[in-house]
Amino acid sequence: MIEIYKDIIGYEGIYQVSNLGNVKSYKNNKERQLKLSKNSDGYSVVGLRTDNVAKTKKVHQLVAEMFLNHKVCRLELVINHIDFNKTNNNVNNLEIVTVRQNTNRKHIKSSSIHTGVSWDKSRNKWVSHIYLNGKLKHIGRFENELDASKAYQLELSKI
Repeated sequence: MIEIYKDIIGYEGIYQVSNLGNVKSYKNNKERQLKLSKNSDGYSVVGLRTDNVAKTKKVHQLVAEMFLNHKVCRLELVINHIDFNKTNNNVNNLEIVTVRQNTNRKHIKSSSIHTGVSWDKSRNKWVSHIYLNGKLKHIGRFENELDASKAYQLELSKI
């Protein structure tokens, strides 16, 4: 894949991000590859500065804004790393999904084939839970996977 750089909105002529997830600085007429670091959630971040104001930006958000025309809103649409690797910010590894899709366990490696269901090894039970308004709601523990899934579906139908 050919690496393509685009100016970061609000930092035109100063910083660019690539479709592969790299960030460059063009300060003082010098091109410099910036070092990425990880935030406490494990996402790649980079520090950008303009007008003596420093901001830390998530690299996957910069890539999605510039190459997927994503507008960061944090309400309806979010960015998902397809391979579950929070530091793989290649545009081909990013997708724009709804918050519901992002919290839907089908796209996450899980112990169950059912959405909202996982195995609690410490209690030898199936657990059902759902995200509502950004909070995890525990539905219950069940002897079998299908009952846990039915409880999840019932809770989902109430939304």
